[in-house]
Amino acid sequence: MTENVSLVPVTEWAPLVPELMVSDLPRSLDVYTRVFGFTLHYTRPGFAYLSLGRAQWMLEQAQPEKAWLTGPLQRPFGRGINFQIVHPQLDALHARLLAEEYPLFQPLRTEKYLEGQVAHTQRQLLVQDPDGYLLRFTD
Repeated sequence: MTENVSLVPVTEWAPLVPELMVSDLPRSLDVYTRVFGFTLHYTRPGFAYLSLGRAQWMLEQAQPEKAWLTGPLQRPFGRGINFQIVHPQLDALHARLLAEEYPLFQPLRTEKYLEGQVAHTQRQLLVQDPDGYLLRFTD
């Protein structure tokens, strides 16, 4: 990744886009695109912009001298947060994870969540990305 590359135009920018510091950007890009199914939209040295359905995501190569780091990065990154991402092909993702023998933090299962008196049902699985960020993929 030594040049700016625009691959797929973003048609609508999301109002909230997480930007995750990663220890090995090429490895993270491989996992996010090949395994998790994200689309790579734009790259420049040390940075990538991706999406999955309507979810948009940024990855940045961690650099200790960056002013935006609020403390030392220690694995697992992102302790205390999980990102819920609606996956348009949850069964295909699950099959890829199993085929890759990618470790599941929590297996595919059905959960019920209450919103007042209304019960919502969703299937979900949880994985950690290469740096330990916890991702909860749902249908």
